[in-house]
Amino acid sequence: MKDRAIYRLRDMKKSIERINSLLGGKSFAQTQADPVALAAFERFLEILSEAARHIPEAWQSEHAEIPWRSIADPGNRIRHEYFRVDAAGLWSIYEHDLGPLEHAVNTMLASHDQ
Repeated sequence: MKDRAIYRLRDMKKSIERINSLLGGKSFAQTQADPVALAAFERFLEILSEAARHIPEAWQSEHAEIPWRSIADPGNRIRHEYFRVDAAGLWSIYEHDLGPLEHAVNTMLASHDQ
């Protein structure tokens, strides 16, 4: 189980890095006007979301400042209700949650990836 969680954390880290690389320096309007960038952003969030669902609750509780449910839920919407994806809501995750989440992921990897 620990190995699986480490793999998921690594997937999360990679997705965060890709999102930051993709969106760094871009505004919401610029991203929304670029369908390829928006699709890539959604895909990276989908991967991030799915991986977050597999982080053990004990590890999540070490980082109670992270809204784990808010990170995990968008993946289901992206997969199953793609026609109703709220781009502004996803952008909010990018602006407000990704930095703290990246810190938490790095901390968990440092603590558990021995």
